[in-house]
Amino acid sequence: MAKPASPLRAEPTATPAERAALGKAARRAVPRSSHAEFAPPARRPDPLDILEAQSASRLPDLVPIRYARMTESPFRFYRGAAAVMASDLAASPVSGIRAQLCGDAHMLNFRLLASPERNLLFDINDFDETLPGPWEWDVKRLAASLVIAARANGFDDAERTAIVRATVRSYRESMTRFAGMRNLDVWYARVDAARLQELAAEHLAKRGRRGLTRALDKARGRDNLQAFGKLAEVADGDTRIAADPPLLVPLADLLPEGERRSLEGEFRRLVRRYQRTLQPDRRSLLADYRLADAARKVVGVGSVGTRCWILLLLGRDQDDPLFLQAKEADTSVLAPYVGASGYANQGERVVAGQRLMQAASDIFLGWERVQGLDGVRRDFYVRQLRDWKGIVDPEVMVPRGMRAFGEICGTTLARAHARSGDRIAIAAYLGRGDAFDRAIQPFAEAYADQNERDHQALVAAVRAGRLPAAEPEPAAAGGRGNRAR
Repeated sequence: MAKPASPLRAEPTATPAERAALGKAARRAVPRSSHAEFAPPARRPDPLDILEAQSASRLPDLVPIRYARMTESPFRFYRGAAAVMASDLAASPVSGIRAQLCGDAHMLNFRLLASPERNLLFDINDFDETLPGPWEWDVKRLAASLVIAARANGFDDAERTAIVRATVRSYRESMTRFAGMRNLDVWYARVDAARLQELAAEHLAKRGRRGLTRALDKARGRDNLQAFGKLAEVADGDTRIAADPPLLVPLADLLPEGERRSLEGEFRRLVRRYQRTLQPDRRSLLADYRLADAARKVVGVGSVGTRCWILLLLGRDQDDPLFLQAKEADTSVLAPYVGASGYANQGERVVAGQRLMQAASDIFLGWERVQGLDGVRRDFYVRQLRDWKGIVDPEVMVPRGMRAFGEICGTTLARAHARSGDRIAIAAYLGRGDAFDRAIQPFAEAYADQNERDHQALVAAVRAGRLPAAEPEPAAAGGRGNRAR
């Protein structure tokens, strides 16, 4: 199908001065100070109703795990409540300038990733909710996540203020820098491991620099061979995915033999068809692998209950593994407020947004539509399960470290928005002063307050029996009670 035209960029004939004028006009219409407001309406949608509506289309036996994880802390609730915040942001002031959004730009969705050239990069990772929309929404979700994490660590008001303002200042100053760059220079901009170490030398104490070095080394070890050693086993001469129910359930333990063989055939067809969404050279590489096994996997917090599969493929021999993850792609939580995707396949929506926002994307990133055993056709996107991925642990951060992390997230988000939106107009709207920085700080605090109230509402609903919540317990492999629907 033809790709939808981008609604984000200025006309190619528009001069930089004309684009800057658009940003300044937006500043007059929607003052930067207005972004400090968070005033939920009297009839604010019940956040629990929003979560229940999402759960209705998910695997029922996994939904209690989602709620259990979200009750653990306000930060875990926030990670699973992108749909709740999207509803809240829809009533907030917007500049009218759009960019491709991550849609769930909380701090843990910024992490270390591998480029196709085997360089370690820092970038946005999760694009399940990506759509074009108001660039401010990503900034606000990032800022609020930092406040929530900082509160959990016991940081005081001044420390949290410094973290948020530094993060937003980094976004603003980076956008100004990108506005003055040539198009190709913006496209090639990235934050690699060497740049991270330079920033660490400037902003972190010795302990923080050592922690970064350990994180970089650990990320480089998280590859297909590491996943193979952890997730696979050899049984009766066959290499299979090892069971860890209910979080990881191989097909052999999930379905009776007849249904299992049917689904195995569907996965083989998925791999063949999904290859067509890859570049020809990568399609050729994937063709040298064969499917050995598949398993249902529980991932993340907000994604729990969606259909997610890991596929074990083998290349030259059993010492040549490739793990792919096929994850269900549903309608973005932003769609009710910014408009439906221009892509007929939600998996393609995710892939297109990821390729547009990331400096470099997984070589096996693609999409497909699959019919389940219940006869329902669902969209999926596919990528490598692990490819040098590294994630931060906010619980061990000190204020100085979280501030430095926020700054690099701000730069990364600005670069992602600059690739798709009108970077000159956004930079002109933000200006060179700190009005926007100062506005986002009270918004982030106010939204953290709202998030705590919503988290407590979920905890109360679970205690009252309105919503089911259960942490996964070890179970014997071989059970046939679950069905892939």
